[in-house]
Amino acid sequence: MTISMYSASVPMINQLLNALSANLDKAAAFAEAKKVDPSVLVNDRLAPDMFPLSRQVQIATDMAKGGIARLAGVEIPAYEDNEKTIDELKARIAKTLAFIATIPASAIDGSEEKTIVLKMRAGEMSFTGLKYLIGWVIPNMTFHCTTTYNILRHNGVDIGKKDFLGGI
Repeated sequence: MTISMYSASVPMINQLLNALSANLDKAAAFAEAKKVDPSVLVNDRLAPDMFPLSRQVQIATDMAKGGIARLAGVEIPAYEDNEKTIDELKARIAKTLAFIATIPASAIDGSEEKTIVLKMRAGEMSFTGLKYLIGWVIPNMTFHCTTTYNILRHNGVDIGKKDFLGGI
């Protein structure tokens, strides 16, 4: 049995982004209950050389929208990366989910051998569609969702593995 590129990407991305949004809801409730300025959570980081929570969410959504757009051969929506609040981060997630919902399975399926080239500071990286999805998009998106979860958990937000996995 084989799995399609769409089935290997969109459901997992939707699950992670919906869980990320729900975890941000819990962060907002935590901040209100504990009388903590929510910007403390949005700007916190796990280590001095790591990005803050806001950037973790931005990168997770960039991976999602960029990955799906490249596989489908459509233009990647540009976001300003200026979110400063939990509500703004949630809106970014919702916008990303809405974009992904516009891409039909037929636009992604069959992209396993498609050439994907990323222009990076250190030079170009070239992948087949399958290697791009399983070796770049999924690990990067999962890393940034996990880091967001860890920042919230470290700050005392009452979330656990089920919250990270979302809806399972």
